[in-house]
Amino acid sequence: MIAIVDYGMGNVASVRTAFEQLGYEVEITDSIDRLEAASHIILPGVGSFQAAVQEIQERNLAEPLRKLAQEKPFLGICLGMQLLFDKGYENGVSDGLGLIPGEVTRIETTYILPHIGWNQLQIENDNQAFAAFQEKHVYFVHSFQARTAQKYLVATADYGTQVPGIVQNGHVYGMQFHPEKSGEVGVELLKVFLEETKSDRRQIV
Repeated sequence: MIAIVDYGMGNVASVRTAFEQLGYEVEITDSIDRLEAASHIILPGVGSFQAAVQEIQERNLAEPLRKLAQEKPFLGICLGMQLLFDKGYENGVSDGLGLIPGEVTRIETTYILPHIGWNQLQIENDNQAFAAFQEKHVYFVHSFQARTAQKYLVATADYGTQVPGIVQNGHVYGMQFHPEKSGEVGVELLKVFLEETKSDRRQIV
């Protein structure tokens, strides 16, 4: 069973549909017991970093999510990806989950924000698992971006600056775009995440 974390700020229905298209049982929940029973944890998100952190803390999910990320494949989507990092600077400074080293700041670009629409992925670090997605288009909606070391980058996009599109630390992954809104390419990206974490449970660092 794949568990989608329900903390009141996720585009959970379309995310659930995307995984169900791949033939998986999916449950939307904020129950720690149900999250612990899952094979994979999906953290979606729409809204601001600070508000998301507050919701997660109010539901006493922060520490359980950190623990689960050490044990199970974990995917953050859009705002959920941003929450994987140490800190966010949207509406003040807030602590993230600290699963990938880095911070989340406003995109420094001459282009109009928010970054909304289709953009091409550029695969980084010769990542063979995602090589087939070089220059494939995916759908973004965001004004803030992760700032992290090159070694954690799987794919980036150009929006007048380099914007991380996919990040990875062991079996913890993040996708800044919305795979569930990115058509067949998005579904295939989710499939790669599931396949890559099926047997590869590399420790996060």
